[in-house]
Amino acid sequence: MNPPNTIDKETPLFITVSKFAGKAIMEFDMIEDQDKIVVAVSGGKDSLSLLHILRHRQKVAPIQFDVCAVHVDFELSDFDPQPLVEYFKAHGFSYRVEKVASLKGQKYDEIDCFSWSRARRKALFELANKQGFTKIAFGHHMDDIAETIVLNQFYRGEIGAMKPKQELFDGKIVLIRPLAYVREDWMRDLAVELKIDSMGQSKCSFDDTSHRMKIKKMLREFENDNTPVVKNIFNSLSKVREDYLIDRKDK
Repeated sequence: MNPPNTIDKETPLFITVSKFAGKAIMEFDMIEDQDKIVVAVSGGKDSLSLLHILRHRQKVAPIQFDVCAVHVDFELSDFDPQPLVEYFKAHGFSYRVEKVASLKGQKYDEIDCFSWSRARRKALFELANKQGFTKIAFGHHMDDIAETIVLNQFYRGEIGAMKPKQELFDGKIVLIRPLAYVREDWMRDLAVELKIDSMGQSKCSFDDTSHRMKIKKMLREFENDNTPVVKNIFNSLSKVREDYLIDRKDK
């Protein structure tokens, strides 16, 4: 049961996002009965909103599952996780703060995206393995996934994406992205409704200058002429025409 001071306001937008999350959860078989799910919370709008969405899914889903917010605290010199802790307490979320010393004393706005993401994932994987969590949920939405597809083609010369559900290490770690069908602008508006649009860290301190931001701006321009372009990119990896792929003998 939600505590009386929760902000899970069932506005039309909140219900829409929850329904789309429910659709993704069902179609990709993301959550099973009795799952123990870690929600990786950086403090950005998407991961915090996902906490509220999953709590709503707990109320309407025909199965039982547990959700725990986990923030990886690198003890950076310029970021205090205490406001996040107070937020978890105020809104009745189960939570853990995992301290990791690998980046201790460094500044958040000077750490490159790769190092930050790799260290964070390693900490989450170790926690899930030690504490018996069955899934790790990330707040990536459809725009994140579409951008990754294009990034991989442009900068890595390969076709691949962040999968809505991904099993790693022979299934010992399962990553899920319940917001895979949700658009970024919905999440931005929902964060404003939930008053969490400026709570903490984003996905990466270099978001505004990264290759990803360049791709994001490019796709927004394309959407002016072709509205479903992001959805088309997302759907493309489930509609692969293998007869038209390049097949080299020396691969």
